[in-house]
Amino acid sequence: MASHSTSDFRKGLKVQLDGDPYLMIECNFVKPGKGQALYKCKLRNLLRNTVIDRTYKSGDSIDAADIEEINAQFLYRQGDTFVFMNNENYEQYELSA
Repeated sequence: MASHSTSDFRKGLKVQLDGDPYLMIECNFVKPGKGQALYKCKLRNLLRNTVIDRTYKSGDSIDAADIEEINAQFLYRQGDTFVFMNNENYEQYELSA
């Protein structure tokens, strides 16, 4: 699995922590007077929509999330199922509520 080092950290990066995919919504570089540089990050869980704060030392790394993004159009709702269509190849996807 691929990983991202702290030099790759930026807003919009998708990573995996504890088996869940996260989106990096904020990342600040902090250089204290003594010691190593720090990266203070806010991460949003893409499954639960919760936000966590994590601090990483310079040189740390995080696993990359295996996520594929596609442009899709909402078609209709069928009970508790939502149907979407891929805009490129017109393939349809069903997602539960």
